[in-house]
Amino acid sequence: MSINLKNKQEIIKEYGANEKDTGSAAVQIALMSQKISELTEHLKTNKKDFATKRGLLMLVGRRKRLLSYLKEQNLDEYRTLVKKLGIRG
Repeated sequence: MSINLKNKQEIIKEYGANEKDTGSAAVQIALMSQKISELTEHLKTNKKDFATKRGLLMLVGRRKRLLSYLKEQNLDEYRTLVKKLGIRG
């Protein structure tokens, strides 16, 4: 159910400054978005998995805080990231 290493490396390469850049806000948001989509698919089949639902809600909140931080720091990067990931209407 977790992101495998190959997918994680591809996401880091796409959104990070280099292959070792795992701490930037853009990379963290992209990894969280991938995990959120996987958990959403899991919850579609397992409706009563409340522990996973709680984890999903906490992850969404963390991503929201990181997005607001990125918006304050660099508005252009925020807009391109949101458009690439297809989040926020």
